[in-house]
Amino acid sequence: MAERLLLTPTGEPSTLAEAEEDEAWRSAMRAELDSIEENGTWTLTELPRGHKPISLKWVYKLKHDAAGNILKHKARLVAKGYVQRPGIDFDQVFAPVARLDSVRLLLAVAAQYKWQVHHLDVKTAFLNGELGEEVYVSQPPGFVDSSNSSKVLRLHKALYGLRQALGFTRSESEYAVYTRGEGKFRLLLGVYVDDLVVTGVRTAEIKKFKLEMCERFKMSDLGLLTLYLGIEVSQEPELITLKQTGFAKKLLEKSCMADCNHTAVPMEPRLKMSKNSTNPPVGITQYRSIVGSLRYLVHTRPDISFSVGLVSRYMEARTTEHMSAVKHLLRYISGTLDVGCRFASSPGDPFLVGYSDADMAGDLDDRKSTSGSIFFFGDCPVSWQSQKQKSVSTSSCQAEYQAASIAACQGIWLGRLLGDLLGTPPLVANLLVDNMSAIQLCKNPVFHDRSKHIEVRYHHIRGCIEDGTVTVEFVGTEDQLESIFTKALGRVRHQRICEMINVVMIK
Repeated sequence: MAERLLLTPTGEPSTLAEAEEDEAWRSAMRAELDSIEENGTWTLTELPRGHKPISLKWVYKLKHDAAGNILKHKARLVAKGYVQRPGIDFDQVFAPVARLDSVRLLLAVAAQYKWQVHHLDVKTAFLNGELGEEVYVSQPPGFVDSSNSSKVLRLHKALYGLRQALGFTRSESEYAVYTRGEGKFRLLLGVYVDDLVVTGVRTAEIKKFKLEMCERFKMSDLGLLTLYLGIEVSQEPELITLKQTGFAKKLLEKSCMADCNHTAVPMEPRLKMSKNSTNPPVGITQYRSIVGSLRYLVHTRPDISFSVGLVSRYMEARTTEHMSAVKHLLRYISGTLDVGCRFASSPGDPFLVGYSDADMAGDLDDRKSTSGSIFFFGDCPVSWQSQKQKSVSTSSCQAEYQAASIAACQGIWLGRLLGDLLGTPPLVANLLVDNMSAIQLCKNPVFHDRSKHIEVRYHHIRGCIEDGTVTVEFVGTEDQLESIFTKALGRVRHQRICEMINVVMIK
């Protein structure tokens, strides 16, 4: 929602009535229907007894280039898939939307092996052959056949929103990531609705694949990936960088902070806030809008992850105290507009390493701790999070143990996805923790009195260590990169950790 709010101007309609007032949008809808009809996607028919038609809706999107200029008006006809019934309307279901963790991992693999990443845009909403089930949809809003208004459309090919829209072999760990071929012919594909990202060993294979796709479907070849979901991507022979400078500028303009003074850290060290603040309240719409936009900015800015997570806790009880923290964060962003993630090739065999940490009872309201983790593929940061724990920890050991258990789940998933991408067995995640008691508790198979109070769900990390899917090692506090996700740091340590996690100024 934040991405849509900031990256699309007011000319992007939210309803059919608004779209019909603009010739550009009417042409976009007509082009979408022409593409559908050319593809032999449906036929007009009477609705059989016992079936219920699925409603259709229009989704409108302005396509931009990296500079923010409008490339084209795009209208997409989608089905309201939530009314489908298992066994009647579909068999297997999924949404063709890749997690941004998966996208970053895909780009990190490309950077590690010095592959090019290309971008395709789907013109038509159909990406597979014949449907095996009987699926009926209503006639498109605004384009109902007046002489056959009671009839419906029987689908012969899948429509976005019905969730059968991809008929390719997919990763077992990520439904929107696909692979093809082995060795020098290997290709990796990531799908986010109508945006396709493809990379592989040989540029010639990528070009061959794009030609195959353009011959079979109506698609636009956008060349090398430069802009993806508001994320600006730059590719060099041995380097890929990600940043959201344009998004950050729009956020500052929207917040009336474009000309503010800069700060060196996103949050004042040792700052404590509470839901029981006696300061005057602030408007709910403005606070939620800004914080929601900040959460989207975290996708390329792990340096603000903790601060954004903290101010997100006060959506229902926001006051001028909390808004001051938000404005301080915006002042930091104003001085670091071009900061982003740098993905570069690292020597030796690829590896997956993560850092896990937790503070102790940092929340003033319920005394719950904050867990944080970050994972690297080689030297590329691919996944990070900062979140409040769901239960109160009675010791630093318990807090760190729970944080390590949560991080282990993410590490296992990343290892499996990497195995799918590389065509190898799942990679083992090496987790670095700075608390020896937590490490001993992870490796000790005996439930003793001191650990009985810890919820059973957190003990699964012991099984992960026993079967070799995760390894846990000690890391000194000075080398613990995870500190930036669990507490507000001073300027020197904050900048040092940013450099160590490859969050740098990008020209």
